[in-house]
Amino acid sequence: MAALALTACGDDVPEVDTSVYGAGENWDNPGGDWAESHFSRLEGLTKENVSGLGLAWEYDLGTARVQEATPVVIDGVMYTSGNLGRVYAINAVTGEELWTFVPEMDMQIVRSACCDWANRGIAVAQGKVMVAALDGMLYALDMTDGSVAWSVDTIAEHDRGYTSTGAPEVAGNLVVIGNAGAEYDTRGYVTAYDITDGSEAWRFYTIPHDPADGPQESEELEAALSTWSEDTRWDIGGGGTAWDAITYDPQFDQIIVGTGNGGPYPQAVRSPGGGDNLYLNSLVALDRETGRMKWHFQETPQDNWDLTATQPMMLAEMEVAGEQRPVILHTPKNGFFFVVDRETGRPLAANPIVRTSWADSWNLETGQPNMTMELADYTNGPKVVYPGSPGARNWYPAAYDPGRNTYFAHVLDMGNLLFLTGPTEGVERQKSFLNAGAAIIFTPDLEAAAPSLPPFIREAMMATPQWQWVLDEPFRSELRAMDPLTGKTKWAVESLGWQDRNGVLATQSGIIFHGNVAGQLFARDSDTGEELWHIDTGSSIMAAPMTYSVDGVQYVAVQTGWGGGGWGFVPPYAAAYSKGNRNRLLVFKLGGGAVPVPDDLPALEPAPQPPAQFADATPDMIAMGSGLFTENCGICHSNQPRAPLPDLRRMNSGVHGAFNQIVLEGLLMPNGMPRWDDRLSPDQVKAIHAYLIDTQAALRTRELELQRRGLPLDTQSLTILSNY
Repeated sequence: MAALALTACGDDVPEVDTSVYGAGENWDNPGGDWAESHFSRLEGLTKENVSGLGLAWEYDLGTARVQEATPVVIDGVMYTSGNLGRVYAINAVTGEELWTFVPEMDMQIVRSACCDWANRGIAVAQGKVMVAALDGMLYALDMTDGSVAWSVDTIAEHDRGYTSTGAPEVAGNLVVIGNAGAEYDTRGYVTAYDITDGSEAWRFYTIPHDPADGPQESEELEAALSTWSEDTRWDIGGGGTAWDAITYDPQFDQIIVGTGNGGPYPQAVRSPGGGDNLYLNSLVALDRETGRMKWHFQETPQDNWDLTATQPMMLAEMEVAGEQRPVILHTPKNGFFFVVDRETGRPLAANPIVRTSWADSWNLETGQPNMTMELADYTNGPKVVYPGSPGARNWYPAAYDPGRNTYFAHVLDMGNLLFLTGPTEGVERQKSFLNAGAAIIFTPDLEAAAPSLPPFIREAMMATPQWQWVLDEPFRSELRAMDPLTGKTKWAVESLGWQDRNGVLATQSGIIFHGNVAGQLFARDSDTGEELWHIDTGSSIMAAPMTYSVDGVQYVAVQTGWGGGGWGFVPPYAAAYSKGNRNRLLVFKLGGGAVPVPDDLPALEPAPQPPAQFADATPDMIAMGSGLFTENCGICHSNQPRAPLPDLRRMNSGVHGAFNQIVLEGLLMPNGMPRWDDRLSPDQVKAIHAYLIDTQAALRTRELELQRRGLPLDTQSLTILSNY
């Protein structure tokens, strides 16, 4: 493919050479190159010498939450982001800090973050480093000193639960960003801003608004209206947020956006009467200059299951049916591997890579799935649905090696039980809060949970054909090398568990790099999956590694930190469980040294004695407090040993004494704990407190007994605790 210059679109649009595939000395965006392939052309590290890697330097990111970003390196300087949208500039050879940026944060907006304080990276262009903070502010920072060149509020409606977690995407003279929050009460969109001054160039909404409010913003949305029912709950929002995958395609001067799930989840609540609900769960190609839609491809019509299309995509060119075609390689949550024509949006290949109960195959002629709704529609009763809402694939990047025509990715073959949490009619919008409308239990937990489920849920679950899938194999979690056109596995390596998910780096020299949540970084043979090297870091790794070269020396870098979806439940096999969640940036080179491994956390002590229960506490009050805690607090406070946020069954007397000030008055807002007086009344907070006092007293009793028996107070003892 010849070098491509986009001069026809204006002198301020830089030339992009699409004839060169993969990153070189620089790694100029989180995906590495123009195709966002997570593939490197560097060959300084080989199968023969990679075992000589050691630590070149480490940098303490100063936090203890989720780390999902892949660093960028340009001309010897590393730029990367951390949770909430922090930015770090570091000498890529020595690890010396050049500058840092910490955004001011509206913690009430942050309360609407479903899946931790994640941030997936930065964009660099025109001497600026751009980052989207979790509260929706987009910042452009001067590359030399981190000062703010401009900032803009990307949130369209502040009375809805919008946040931002994805990396901005540079597209010529524009930077494009979307938002998260489909589980809340949002309507998805992406916005393009001029990199020079932050002025808005255009905004594209991914789903229509209530037609009673006037014409749609575009002809494409007018056309989409017919795919939504007349009784759609527009007031709740509808979903479709573009929380991650946004990719610029310079060959066709288009921005390809992956859109998110419907909100609420059940279509019977969201769009009673059905419809495909465009443009949920779709790839949407937008003209860079105007923001007008060029084509769309919906990967999961009639979404009921949180099967988003927001997972990272990469661009490539490959032979399909004897013809070279420009394509998108995409593995969204829904369990299919898609090869999509970049020019037309037509699917050229669509193959399942995990068990799927919502559809069993794809009709390439019609561009539609062969849906099996009788197995997946839980409107009239609970269903076990595959894949589950964590997705066959999710935010953790894959890598594509064009010479080997191999796609390397972590794959999760897992389902979940889904059932309605209330009626489908008369549902009240929860302002800036969860509006999912469905309950989820993942298949690894189903057998153990079955006896405690209400009989009608348990019986309906066991009546689904997928119940046998649960019994045969609740989940399979593995790193795979796959053929894009067939989806077939060339080789696979089993992961530690379903919560062990990892991004991947591939190199032209035939090596792939990935980490795991136990804190190990691996190098494997791209052709066989054979382990060539690994090192223990003591810090959980989920983010994708990257590689770069300075003065002829090749480095491999990765950020460490546990978090993301399900972040409150740290598995015992994670380094974050045994050693804490210290966030570090680790950089390796040939001849480097050992990695300092954090010490183990001290052994747990029995829960402190709680204060006396409220004199007016009743079983009904405590039960109400349990429900309120689950609905409002449980998304952050999992109340598990070693959880990232405080286990509220272990509060000391000072926290108990300040409970009202913390929850209702925002005493700990500087620490990240928002206030709840806009949602919870004093009586409701008292009920939650009564529940926590009751729970803490019971936990203390059980843990003292475990201590007496000489048993450890850890997750492996939870079964003993529950049966004691």
